[in-house]
Amino acid sequence: VTLLYAFLHMRQGLKYFDKMRCLRKRSAVSFLGVFVICLLFMNLYIEDGYVLEGDKQLIRETATHQLNPERYVHTFKDLSNFSGSINISYRYLAGTPLPRKRYLTIGLSSVKRKKGNYLLETIKSIFEQSSYEELKEIAVVVQLADFDSAWCEGMVQDISQKFAHHIIAGRLIVIHVPEEYYPVLNGLKRNYNDPEDRVKFRSKQNVDYAFLLNFCANLSDYYVMLEDDVRCSKNFLTAVKKVITSREGSYWVTLEFSKLGYIGKLYHSHDLPRLAHFLLMFYQEMPCDWLLIHFRGLLAQKEVIRFKPSLFQHMGYYSSYKGAENKLKDDDFEEESFDIPDNPPANLHTNMNVFENYEASKAYSSIDEYFWGKAPSTGDFYGIVFEKPIKISKIKVVTGTEDRQNDILHHGALEVGEKIVGSKKGRQCTTYLRLGEFKNGNFEITDVEHKVLFDINCMRILVTKSQKEWLIIRSISVWTSQTPNQ
Repeated sequence: VTLLYAFLHMRQGLKYFDKMRCLRKRSAVSFLGVFVICLLFMNLYIEDGYVLEGDKQLIRETATHQLNPERYVHTFKDLSNFSGSINISYRYLAGTPLPRKRYLTIGLSSVKRKKGNYLLETIKSIFEQSSYEELKEIAVVVQLADFDSAWCEGMVQDISQKFAHHIIAGRLIVIHVPEEYYPVLNGLKRNYNDPEDRVKFRSKQNVDYAFLLNFCANLSDYYVMLEDDVRCSKNFLTAVKKVITSREGSYWVTLEFSKLGYIGKLYHSHDLPRLAHFLLMFYQEMPCDWLLIHFRGLLAQKEVIRFKPSLFQHMGYYSSYKGAENKLKDDDFEEESFDIPDNPPANLHTNMNVFENYEASKAYSSIDEYFWGKAPSTGDFYGIVFEKPIKISKIKVVTGTEDRQNDILHHGALEVGEKIVGSKKGRQCTTYLRLGEFKNGNFEITDVEHKVLFDINCMRILVTKSQKEWLIIRSISVWTSQTPNQ
């Protein structure tokens, strides 16, 4: 059955996660035992009303069929029942429904902590690190997910006093889901030998996030998940928009702007209903960050797509679970504004002999991957053909890596071109202008728009002398003097 396959698929990955959590291995469970557990698991949700009628029918129809991983992924992506919202009622504690759709929703869920409270600082950081223009494109949704009504009332008062103008402007909403909408949170399965209170905490957290995602599904084009103890990088929205633009035309489910837990995970808003259902279905199985990994894989994004520097930093010292110390920090975080490249959409090609799967596209990316070609000869090139003519302000190319310091471009030049000819697959420019030579494997130039009088259609890295060493192009960064859509 499709749901059973998901459960078994997750089980197979638990050994790896057990090592991460420094927990002892559990004894192997027979297939029959797992099957019985799965049936009990599905029955639990049917009794609790957390499997919709269509989901029940899917379980009945597929119960006698052999499992097929490829079919499962296809079914999960297209399952219409998972695209609808969860039927629960929300209480607006502050703010009102948004009058218009935004570009990005920032969601965070908060509960009462035994030690410390960082929610107000997190909200403050979101707004302070955003420009006036950026504030027009974001919505912040805070879910107060504690069942202590006195604590919720106190937090609403503090938030309303400190951020009244953001609430009035429709940028900040505070919501709450009544306890009666939650599934059973006691007597849950104690996976990984976690104590009962730990299981209850992480299971409730999964439900908290499911309800938050469900609420945010139609508020914006994109959604980023934060925790309630996070500090933001300056102008993080502009950086996120540039990254999204650079991925235009490529498939992705999750883009990561922090390597910690479920901080800085970006989604298309149209995927939020499915993610909300997914968290509810497996709320008692494992922590939220592990479930997010499985969700990404089920929608056919196999590899992590993470960007540096990180845009969000964990700042809490005490965990929301029992007030335990939590000193996790993201060492890739940069708080001050940084110069992230635009890298407008382009077609990439080379006549060099590419090594394995280190293809040309991997150099024109802000994630940690690169192009790797076998020893290039004089006249070999790496070409970029932009989808639209652009004005360029700055170009930076880095070759080689720390562990392959000799695989640099020893003799090369960078050129820009105009007047495209040829078919879509074989397009190239007819004329090129040389901007300079590589030095120690690197190239960087600024004020390009003042040195090049034409709109640039192409850019290429040209090998000017053969070398016996292989060539790694680690990164190609292009900054435009105007956005690609202008």
